[in-house]
Amino acid sequence: MREQPRRPAARLAALLLLLALINTVIWFHGQQIRQRQQQALPKLHIVTAALGLTDLAVATEARYTRHPAVSDPLAAFMDHPGAIEHFPTGSFWAPPPLLREPHPSAAALRRRPNGEGS
Repeated sequence: MREQPRRPAARLAALLLLLALINTVIWFHGQQIRQRQQQALPKLHIVTAALGLTDLAVATEARYTRHPAVSDPLAAFMDHPGAIEHFPTGSFWAPPPLLREPHPSAAALRRRPNGEGS
């Protein structure tokens, strides 16, 4: 006698069960890593205090990509104000809100009373 093919719902259930199992394994692995990091935290506090470290260095490419809290806002334009970003980590942070707003003179050009402009 021939075996009947599995129904699509059974395949879906098997896939979901497999994904749930993988998710559980990843979660337990993350918990183990978190415990190891918590155990190492007192040592990191001692090293930080001994070396006088202030902030986390996110990247080491350029001084303006190390940490946004301690960087000079104009350091990215030291080479040239119109220079293209040549460090990949420079794309991690958005420009400051002041630079994202249009200049007042540009906004005035958009609202010309005689219908000129776009």
